[in-house]
Amino acid sequence: MASSPSSSARAARELLGGRLRVLREGSGLSGRAFAERVGWRTASPVSMIEKGRRTITARHVELWCSACGADDTLRRELLAEQAAVAGMWVSYGQLNEGGLAAAQKSIRRLYEELRLARSYQPKVMPGMLQTREYTRAALTGVLVEQRIVSTAPEFEVEAAVAERMDRQRLLARADACWYFLLEEPVLSYRPYARELHRRQLLHLLELRRRPNVFLGIIPAGADRRGVHPEEAFDITDEHLVTVELVSGYLSVTRPEEVALYTDLWDRLWSLAVTGTAAVALVRGALDRLAGGQVGV
Repeated sequence: MASSPSSSARAARELLGGRLRVLREGSGLSGRAFAERVGWRTASPVSMIEKGRRTITARHVELWCSACGADDTLRRELLAEQAAVAGMWVSYGQLNEGGLAAAQKSIRRLYEELRLARSYQPKVMPGMLQTREYTRAALTGVLVEQRIVSTAPEFEVEAAVAERMDRQRLLARADACWYFLLEEPVLSYRPYARELHRRQLLHLLELRRRPNVFLGIIPAGADRRGVHPEEAFDITDEHLVTVELVSGYLSVTRPEEVALYTDLWDRLWSLAVTGTAAVALVRGALDRLAGGQVGV
């Protein structure tokens, strides 16, 4: 976490560090006096933590609260903030350290309890829309790319595929709405075999028929109006945003940051086509695929 690639995670850490600094200064302690009180040889760690330049643990929060005489209300508040900051960034290595199937199961409850899911994908097909074959190919790639050690790789992948396929059954929940927003190039980007990709596009057309599944596609030639995020993200209800980065996932929960993403979603959705126009784009990708115009 100390070198998180996410500016949001870093900013959250700096904000928490700033609150610890205010607590210390409010108690009348200098950095050196604080260090002496908690048994540290120098004041360097105090500065590093308060500037958010190193990981802030629950133990650090307890030290600040104890040394500065914080009341129980503030202590609980700061500990809750520290837990939120610590959980913001999860690398793919951490996510998959228990195996691919465990990683898939770890997010199952989130999908079971949500009422509104909004997913923006500028690069690949969203997991909740993938066919079994597409998912198998994708997770096999994850096993290789992330160097996940498995004594039975085929079993590992199949267990993860089965979990994701079972999760997809939640698309039928009558009490939830699922919005998927794709950039048009996603339809033509083909990391796997031609026939596998064809079946994936046909599956996409089938899923959009469901009454609680909504598909929007932003045409390649759309007037972007300055809106062009590079990262995929998912918004769960109004309280959680998960952002896909190169090396892991960022979870955003601060209301003001979530609001930024919901505003971005609205702007992106306004660029999209839906209904028959979206179907036409998918069928266009199918036609190009059949004609051999999609890269091999």
